[in-house]
Amino acid sequence: MQFMRLDLGEIVRKERGENAPRSLRYLIGNPLIMKQMLERSPDAGSYAPVTILVDERLDGVRLSYDRMATFLAPYGSGEALKVARDLDAKIETILTNVAN
Repeated sequence: MQFMRLDLGEIVRKERGENAPRSLRYLIGNPLIMKQMLERSPDAGSYAPVTILVDERLDGVRLSYDRMATFLAPYGSGEALKVARDLDAKIETILTNVAN
């Protein structure tokens, strides 16, 4: 589910014109997975929904994603970390499929 789309490249296009590279940040997620993480670690709310950056560069388009498990590891909830790892695997599969 897409919660929000931010056109970060808009700022650059104001200066460089419409031919400037595009950069879009998407906040996406599954509300049920977010609920599972929040129940296990309320700190997960700082990082959910996940962010994906689609960034146009000279050598092509890049997809960026910060792993949820990396964010939640310091909070010490093994249960939340398991949900986060499962989520990361799903997101990485989606991004790999989209990129190919």
